[in-house]
Amino acid sequence: MNRFKPYVPLLEKALQSLDAWRSSFGDVPGFQGPPEEDLANVLLELGKKLEGNYPFHHPSYAGQMLKPPHPAAWLAYALTMTINPNNHALDGGPPTSAMEKEVIGKLAAMAGYNSGYLGHLTSAGTIANLEALFVAREVHPGKAIAATSNAHYTHRRMSKVLNTSFLEIPVDERGRPDFNFIKKNIMEIGTIVVTMGTTGLGYVEPLSQILQLAEENSVRVHVDAAYGGFFKLISSDLPHQREWDEMGRADSIVIDPHKHGLQPYGCGSVLYKDAAVGKFFKHDSPYTYFTSDDLHLGEISLECSRAGAAAAALWATLEILPLDENGLGGILKKARSAAVKFAHLIEESSVYRLYNEPDLDIAGYFKIPKQEKISEINHLSEELFRKGVSDKKEGFHVSLFKIPAEEFCRKFPEFERDTDYAVILRSVLMKEEHEGFVEELVRRLEKKAKVKGEK
Repeated sequence: MNRFKPYVPLLEKALQSLDAWRSSFGDVPGFQGPPEEDLANVLLELGKKLEGNYPFHHPSYAGQMLKPPHPAAWLAYALTMTINPNNHALDGGPPTSAMEKEVIGKLAAMAGYNSGYLGHLTSAGTIANLEALFVAREVHPGKAIAATSNAHYTHRRMSKVLNTSFLEIPVDERGRPDFNFIKKNIMEIGTIVVTMGTTGLGYVEPLSQILQLAEENSVRVHVDAAYGGFFKLISSDLPHQREWDEMGRADSIVIDPHKHGLQPYGCGSVLYKDAAVGKFFKHDSPYTYFTSDDLHLGEISLECSRAGAAAAALWATLEILPLDENGLGGILKKARSAAVKFAHLIEESSVYRLYNEPDLDIAGYFKIPKQEKISEINHLSEELFRKGVSDKKEGFHVSLFKIPAEEFCRKFPEFERDTDYAVILRSVLMKEEHEGFVEELVRRLEKKAKVKGEK
């Protein structure tokens, strides 16, 4: 199976057209490309090295948040990279800057920002969150940034970078934040981070309740929807629709197109409800911003150089898969369906026990041990993780997830807490191909879980 072969002639045709534009400026004196034979050898060697990757393209891979980009994305990226525009200033890439503004408008509308907003693409979600927290610090200097213990670890780290205090909000066994803790510390908090799709188990945190509390106390709310943001397209099919409906009330939002937006790494985005925050990015550059009085994206960003190819790739993808229920939403529906089906099969299994009903498309589970000890769960999880990776034909790629033992035992009090952490299995069912593969995946999981001699 060669899933890319049909698209190679399309890229060649587009390159020929772009080469005609290049030639219109005249010959380049002294230009000489690398010898074709040398380049061919290097590419073949590279291809062999890339075979050392795990099968991110295959539905047997359900380990991390990894999947290949859409053909429109990698074709557009490859085509645009032959020019290598820089979206920092319009001088560096007028067409790709226009494309970036266009796709940001679409992302903003999806999130619930219809006018008066500001936003741009970033090199990744980490940088997007750093920018949002930078604005949070500037709006409320001296105030803390607060996020739950399920939030991405970079919020704490970025708070250190910004020399801003950080408060970790405890959660219960279902991932819900401790509101008593928030209320007790509310006078110290300037911004609360609400995660819409935690990177651990995909929890959607109670945005609506936090918004109400924040608005009553003049606290900013930043939504980290790096993983879950595109699920807004199918919110009517999700268990927490109200939270998605309230997204447009948040002060800032981060969404990663390089996750469910089918984009290559790296492509993140940050959106601000009030364009006035652009004043915090104001700076003077003596050699850029001269070709146009229009907004240059570098004027509203902490980053300088950014690949215009990322904007072109996202623009091309959204031309094929618009941001609606039937476009990109259709792929998310399949991922969601796969996760629901997978959770049901795990619940029905006599071998495994489900840890969480998926809010999105991530499920946690563990093999039922003979002795009800957390250490036994940990041993079995690590053994199954290794067994799955080592079998190319009948194997699988899942991941491990650590949960504080106290939190685990609140949910499963029958287990002896004989170690600090419970280590469970975690499956990220984010590929549309997972929908037709989950029965096979569970069959493989059950087969590997059985000891020799069991039927």
